[in-house]
Amino acid sequence: MNASLKVQHVKHQVDPVVRSNLDFKLNEVPRFWFGGDPFKTRMFDALSLTFPVGERYFIQSVRALRDKINDPELQQKVADFIKQEAQHGIAHDKMNEEMKRQGMPVDQFVKFMTAHFDYILKNRSKQYNIAMTAAAEHLTALMAETFYSQKETLAEVHPFVRALFAWHAIEEMEHRDVAFDVMQQVGEVPENLRKFALAFTTIMMFGFTFYRTNIMLGYDGFSRLERAKMAVRGLPWFFGKQGKLSAMREQYMDWFKADFHPSQHAVIRQYQVWVDTLAATDDPIAAGEAFWQAAV
Repeated sequence: MNASLKVQHVKHQVDPVVRSNLDFKLNEVPRFWFGGDPFKTRMFDALSLTFPVGERYFIQSVRALRDKINDPELQQKVADFIKQEAQHGIAHDKMNEEMKRQGMPVDQFVKFMTAHFDYILKNRSKQYNIAMTAAAEHLTALMAETFYSQKETLAEVHPFVRALFAWHAIEEMEHRDVAFDVMQQVGEVPENLRKFALAFTTIMMFGFTFYRTNIMLGYDGFSRLERAKMAVRGLPWFFGKQGKLSAMREQYMDWFKADFHPSQHAVIRQYQVWVDTLAATDDPIAAGEAFWQAAV
């Protein structure tokens, strides 16, 4: 075999499907919905906070290059990507409303994030923005796999929240390659920018997630010392040697390979369980529960 030939990777792809008006009954969810653990709850809440504004940024980054796309299949995927991301924003806006009802400074966070994304859309190149979007999509698809591949990971999460994130995970799997393909086919993004984008997005995403977690726990009434102790106990669950996010390091690092494509990673094993259950019941909570129950 010629050593100069690239390895032919198996592609694992599913097409985006637009689903709307899904009700996750978030108004019935308790304040600390992750097994009564304030730190884990607020870490996920802080991550959820970014989705409505972040996904509107993703939509605009992809739209900025849409007129350059000649492939009709990719054009259709972009259209479905935009619709899916819009629905994610609506669902997580509802979660944000629940956080506001609990007294969290949601408007303050959203105002800052909106200004940040508006600034980079205006002052950074289309290449920069599509690279950041593709990198963020890679990261969220990996988180979807990480949190749902093993049943014990989210065993203590309230079923309604678990169902919301399950639906989001499913659709991240479906459109994980769309922004990447736009970047690759028409984005004219240099390799060094593509690689930088993931490292920078990771630092920004988790840095601000932890910052917002700390602020929200303060609004919950916990002292600085109590919050520090929570962080010492709670962060290893996410980032420790056996941490849930640490487990995705190998797939994460695949991004930095020259021939990487998101479809090289298998779609989560129980994907079809969620799809079939939703089709049978028209209930996203039942689908989320079946999806979680089908994990290892």
